[in-house]
Amino acid sequence: MNKFQLYRLLRKNTNLSYKRSPAFEQNKWAKLLIYIGAGMFALYLIMYGCIAGMSAGGEAGIMMGAAIIYMAIDYLLRFIVQTTPGMMVKPYILQPISRYTAIECFLIGEHVSGYNFLWLFMFVPYGIILLFAGESFWLVFYEVIAAEILIILNSQIYLFFRTLINRTVLWLIPALALYALPFVPMVITRKESTIEKVFEVCSTTGMSFWLLPVVLIIIACLFFVNRYFQFKYVYEEISKKAERQLKHVSQFAFFNRFGLVGEYLKIELKSNLRNKTMRTRCIFSLVAVVIFTLLVSYTSIYDNELMQNFWCIYCFALYGMTALIKIMGQEGNYIELLMMHRENLIALLQAKFWFYTGVLIIPFVLMLPAVFAGKYSLLMVFAYMLITAGFLHFIIFQLAVYNKQTIPLQLKVTAKGNFENGMQLVIELFAMFGPVAIAGLGYLLVGLTYTYIFMCVLGLAFVVTNHIWIRNIYNRMMKRRYENIEGFINTRDF
Repeated sequence: MNKFQLYRLLRKNTNLSYKRSPAFEQNKWAKLLIYIGAGMFALYLIMYGCIAGMSAGGEAGIMMGAAIIYMAIDYLLRFIVQTTPGMMVKPYILQPISRYTAIECFLIGEHVSGYNFLWLFMFVPYGIILLFAGESFWLVFYEVIAAEILIILNSQIYLFFRTLINRTVLWLIPALALYALPFVPMVITRKESTIEKVFEVCSTTGMSFWLLPVVLIIIACLFFVNRYFQFKYVYEEISKKAERQLKHVSQFAFFNRFGLVGEYLKIELKSNLRNKTMRTRCIFSLVAVVIFTLLVSYTSIYDNELMQNFWCIYCFALYGMTALIKIMGQEGNYIELLMMHRENLIALLQAKFWFYTGVLIIPFVLMLPAVFAGKYSLLMVFAYMLITAGFLHFIIFQLAVYNKQTIPLQLKVTAKGNFENGMQLVIELFAMFGPVAIAGLGYLLVGLTYTYIFMCVLGLAFVVTNHIWIRNIYNRMMKRRYENIEGFINTRDF
């Protein structure tokens, strides 16, 4: 069997593994929404391709000049749409084939993935408009091909950094610095002439015929680098080489006064500090919260009143929305033990509620200087903090009833991907847009001051009555307990 035949067989096995997954039926909803999202993204790309083509003035090169923008956007989008091949390679490590063969096949699959070719919806309309404007066919063809090759290069750059970020989150800094580097002259000078010069240099470089072979050589080098890292880290996770003993065990005695809820608060805090999956998610979320908070509070980017309100809610909501979307996923590793003392689930949910409510102090404190400077009102900040603590958490906690896929606590490279079912996606979308809809409607009907007061009252009502709606969630979880336990067990990474 040659490598091409093996590649086809591995692709077939991957598709069959998705169909045989216990979550296949619920994944259909997620896939449907993914296809709808991809269709909308394609329409946006066509629109931007047409705009770029019409503004090109009949000369090729503008798409290469704009590469610094769409490559940065593409890199961020890949955190949503692209996984590392390691989690698909795990079953083949002990098979009688070359140890790198499976990884090579999956890496090649990343080169020809549908997402990479989705960008042609922008490049092709741009090229067609240039052809009608009288530009040379071969020049346009070269630019379209070069732009697509840059997207493939981006997939390998992303894979390189994502693998290292999974090991140490500090690798996020050089990754972001790489894409921010072309924008440094613009930030320093803040002159339109500098921006134009940067785009002109990128355009000229991009249209140089020596660029394509250089990019292809870089892709080939990254291919072998990624192959090495993927095998190395997959093998480490499978053999547990990286495991080490804890040198210090924190007691968090402060939480003892809260009884059983305090014990679960300790578990939640220790999980976020120790377990690789949760720690990475926690760091990503908190860094994003800090960045958004500082941008909104201390820059003039969002001085618009409407945009200030729009982003202020996400400064408070982002951490909870990111961390609680998979609520009960980490507990899926030991859900049977929790079910032996079922009333403990109420204490667990209350601990989670108070933990993620306590985290809201971080954006609140970061926004206080902006309040003292008169940029925000104290009522506004309190309103968004309370609506997040009460109403938003009430919505997201409903996912505890429907989540039934286990999140591995330590695996990052070989962990399985989890898709949501239809009900989960509905709750997530409502959580994302519900508070914004309340603020927007109030802004139009009664003004912001009364809207903030209403949001404070609504959020505080859900905070005060948390024991009631948590009990309701618990009762509904018990009705689905056998279905959920089966799902948690079947989706564990053994």
